[in-house]
Amino acid sequence: MRPFRFLVDTGEQHDGPGLAAFARRAESIGYSTLMIPDHLTSVYAPIPFLSAVAAATERLRVGTFVFNNNLRHPAVLAQELATLDRLSGGRLEVGLGAGWNKPEHDAIGIPFEPVGTRVGKLAESIKVIKGCFGDEIFSFAGRHYTITDYDAQPKPLQRPHPPIFIGGGGRRLLTLAAREAQIIGLAPRIGKNAEGLPAVDTPSITLAATEEKIGWIREAAGERFAEIELNSYPTGGPMVVTGDARGEARRRADKLRERTGVELTVEEILESPHVFIGSIKELTQKFIDLRERLGISSFLLDDMETFAPIVQELAGT
Repeated sequence: MRPFRFLVDTGEQHDGPGLAAFARRAESIGYSTLMIPDHLTSVYAPIPFLSAVAAATERLRVGTFVFNNNLRHPAVLAQELATLDRLSGGRLEVGLGAGWNKPEHDAIGIPFEPVGTRVGKLAESIKVIKGCFGDEIFSFAGRHYTITDYDAQPKPLQRPHPPIFIGGGGRRLLTLAAREAQIIGLAPRIGKNAEGLPAVDTPSITLAATEEKIGWIREAAGERFAEIELNSYPTGGPMVVTGDARGEARRRADKLRERTGVELTVEEILESPHVFIGSIKELTQKFIDLRERLGISSFLLDDMETFAPIVQELAGT
């Protein structure tokens, strides 16, 4: 089994000294990687943010959860990523996604294309980024991107490239991840709510749905499945420390039913790889159980200090 790795994000916009202090604290606790999402509202831009984190720390890895592929040309992004990997001493993890937030696209006039088109663009972007990271001058002719005799510089410190993290909940995206990524984020599928806005497909957070997704990954990855790190994160609601896990799970199930019309049992809530409710001891055991049953060894936590005891006990074991 892979050793446990725990990821964290800041959850707020610190000033420079505040971010440096937060990053050093995460490093001292034993978190593996400090992550940042890639959105146009209410968050910092990823590259300068991660550069500041890397400058303030010595061992903490830095990564994105995840870059929206639609916002940047992959060759331009590759140059920024290679620069960051070199400046951080080889501590970068590259999270890439097809983009899911339609209102964000609408706000700046970027077409929100059908999912098949977005996944196709992501697949091409990965080839371009890996080509830029390679040692040879390369060319690429795809439907969405064309590269001609390009000698990309600089090259990343990690060879052949920094670990690539791709997350998803649908078979098409997870199949791509199985073939291209070193880390795969097991995400719920994204559907639409009554207003037509993006919303989590509630049944896809269950243990059974996650087992099915891992089956898709195993089938597509073939022999390289053993090389893949599986990640999960709390998409089923905030992580909660409580002595009444069943009561909190019942309340969580009620809220999900009111919001989506879907009924999940208390047991389905508690065993979900995307819901973390219980005492510190119970949550520690849940991480152990998820690794033993599903092979998930990487987890993004949503509160650095609250879950520090778990990280200190399990990280690296």
